[in-house]
Amino acid sequence: QVQLVESGGGLVQAGASLRLSCAVSGATFSRYAMGWFRQAPGKEREFVAAISRGGINTYCANSVKGRFTISRDNAKNTVYLQMSSLKPEDTAVYYCAAQSRSTWNQTRASDYDYWGQGTQVTVSS
Repeated sequence: QVQLVESGGGLVQAGASLRLSCAVSGATFSRYAMGWFRQAPGKEREFVAAISRGGINTYCANSVKGRFTISRDNAKNTVYLQMSSLKPEDTAVYYCAAQSRSTWNQTRASDYDYWGQGTQVTVSS
């Protein structure tokens, strides 16, 4: 059974940084491309970033490009989301997800097979 567990969320002030982690178990981690999504209250879940199986290729949504960085450590079965220059509009529940499709940079939530439970990030102004 594949399990994804996020951690690292919290309450921070605008301009601060946070690093989210997502630990994966029950699967061969390197077989999956990984993604981060977020969902704010009353809004649809939106794509944040994706990373290829080997970690060489990454892609971020325009709304976070230049501020967020996705990375992974296949030896630790963990994917990270480094967030800097946080803004109040970044406030959301952040989810990590795994997918095994041939194309690594999937941006639709429906293309991901496994999801974590989410971690809350709140940015105060």
